[in-house]
Amino acid sequence: MRFLDKKNINDAIVEKEVFPFFHTENAFIKSLDPEHIIDDFPNITSGGSYPVNDLVAGPLKELVAELEGREFKNILENKLNVDLKDAQVITTLRGFSRLKDGQIHTDSKTKILTVLLYLNPNWDSHIGNLRLLNENNNLDNYIKEISSSFGNLVAFKVTENCWHGFEPFEGKRLSIQLNYVYPDTFKTHSLRHTVSSFFKRLTPRKKI
Repeated sequence: MRFLDKKNINDAIVEKEVFPFFHTENAFIKSLDPEHIIDDFPNITSGGSYPVNDLVAGPLKELVAELEGREFKNILENKLNVDLKDAQVITTLRGFSRLKDGQIHTDSKTKILTVLLYLNPNWDSHIGNLRLLNENNNLDNYIKEISSSFGNLVAFKVTENCWHGFEPFEGKRLSIQLNYVYPDTFKTHSLRHTVSSFFKRLTPRKKI
């Protein structure tokens, strides 16, 4: 099954004034029922990132495969002007936001670019929405606010000034995150998530 609306994603405008990024509110094909994905999302009740290694066959695993696939990778390369030929991708899930999350930061220099896809139906809060920022100490001075509602996708190139964060929010907040990393740092990232996975177990809604 195909999930992503590649045309919508490809047509998104790349903003470059502060750092390169693009955003679309409609990353999914129109015929997709949100519950098809949400019902398959693990029941994550604590904060942090969870590796997707243990996902079994189902809509969520298929979506992850499409996000990690060659076609979507080509779109990222072309739109953000990056070479991902030798890059490795680390994909994780988030399902619960803590009050301490969302502090202003830039991503690690070991990362080339970051993709976030939000999966929250009926999201009506501005609190918890990602803000891409002009500076490193003011959440209100933002370039763009990205809704956490279902289908919102943002991708940005990791630079020294790719500041982002969100207002403190505690509660359910579903997302998939992809980080393309330099090949010589892949083992470090993988080890970090492998060790982490010993302490963080994905609890399925329907299946493991």
